Amino acid sequence: MDEVSTAKELATYLTPFLPYLVEAGKYAAGAAAKKFGESAWNGATTLWQKLWPKVEERPALKTAFDDVTNTPEDEDVQAALRVQLRKILLEDGSLAVELAQILSKLKDSGVNVVSSGERSIAVGRDITNSTINTGDSYRKG
Repeated sequence: MDEVSTAKELATYLTPFLPYLVEAGKYAAGAAAKKFGESAWNGATTLWQKLWPKVEERPALKTAFDDVTNTPEDEDVQAALRVQLRKILLEDGSLAVELAQILSKLKDSGVNVVSSGERSIAVGRDITNSTINTGDSYRKG
């Protein structure tokens, strides 16, 4: 089991869903399912339900999730979340295995990664030897 990779995958997968997961109302759930797709939303809620008891127990983890919810583009904030996730995965091996299995099933099910916002990029698999244009250098001729 590679807790570092699992923590990174968890953080990456959950980040776009966090505003909806934190809100957790019926309206938020419906809006998230519509925006990301029902399958992706169900995956996020499954992961969140497994993680929530640890979030409640560990204030640093809750703070890390709150920080990513508020500033998802901040690389330092993302790193802090990955560190907190890795800590709980190292402490709770059965949870780590369970979350890794869920993430694996989500990958295998063809759940798409969704990115939103100006010049955002979402990648579901490797993109080695590829060119990505975010629109910064695009000129209409």
